[in-house]
Amino acid sequence: MTAHDAPLAVTMGDPSGIGPEIIAKMYLRRPDKRHWIVVGDALVMNHALSGLDADVRVRPIASLDETLFEDGTLNVLCSSQLRTLPPVSQVSAIGGRAAFDAILAAIRLARDGRVGGIVTAPIHKEALAAAGLHYPGHTEILADHGGAPKVAMMLANEDIRTVLVTVHCSLSEAIRKGDFAAQMDAIRLANAGAQALGIAHPRVAVAGLNPHAGEGGLFGDEEIHIIRPAIEAARAEGIDASGPWPGDTVFMQARKGRFDIVVAQYHDQGLIPVKYMGLDHGVNVTLGLPFVRTSPDHGTAFDIAGTGVADPSSLETAFDYALRLKASLPNLKADTP
Repeated sequence: MTAHDAPLAVTMGDPSGIGPEIIAKMYLRRPDKRHWIVVGDALVMNHALSGLDADVRVRPIASLDETLFEDGTLNVLCSSQLRTLPPVSQVSAIGGRAAFDAILAAIRLARDGRVGGIVTAPIHKEALAAAGLHYPGHTEILADHGGAPKVAMMLANEDIRTVLVTVHCSLSEAIRKGDFAAQMDAIRLANAGAQALGIAHPRVAVAGLNPHAGEGGLFGDEEIHIIRPAIEAARAEGIDASGPWPGDTVFMQARKGRFDIVVAQYHDQGLIPVKYMGLDHGVNVTLGLPFVRTSPDHGTAFDIAGTGVADPSSLETAFDYALRLKASLPNLKADTP
């Protein structure tokens, strides 16, 4: 079985958040798309389904060889075996460790080609820290364990796509980290990510760091000495990159169809425009990995966990992106000279 034919793996996320609930709801709402497994904890998923009054049984499995795809059966590959449920809507070391163990188990499956990709439900950074795991998010875990020298975060919806030069760090650190090499990695991965989505010759817009893209050096010179040289080097490699464009207008231009994807310099510069369009259809894609990984564009939502009102739409969109991307696996990795 190849990764193209293999089922997707959906990690349960933090068991105290909405991840298990939206996974259960996705299973119930889409009976025509049930060729996937949960990687997580059987007790947690049983509890999530019981709150929905669903006629579904959890099938705990120790390996994919035990998987049984039939209606009414949710296969859960057990990465943990909790004896009691972690407290709902609360940060806990138990929840952080269980979420982390599920991610690592799914990564191992993906790297071995046993699953066609990973869709990750939300995790909580404080819960990871409480468990002694000092990762600010999925991207950094995947960078350490995913088997790729360079990764980047792409946020996408039907109107905008963006790749980040820097991810989870302070703004001052983002400025330091956004050097020539980081610019090149992001531009190459943006080009590869857009191609994986079916855009043969992507138009890659690179946002500036400073107001008005530095205004010719009046408001900062990173555009002159770092960003523009990277754009020129990318163009020499055959990438249709342009810029640096002012960060306050480049996403509007992309939405109007002038660009296919935008390289943003730091976390909020790229995420605010995407999230402003709505969380229901936004997807986070990790580029550069040897396998597909997507996630919904929202967090654990502790404020509504356990109430039964969580909307699975963004998870469903992430799942559909994973199906779409796994058919383009070779294009997900940037060619880095």
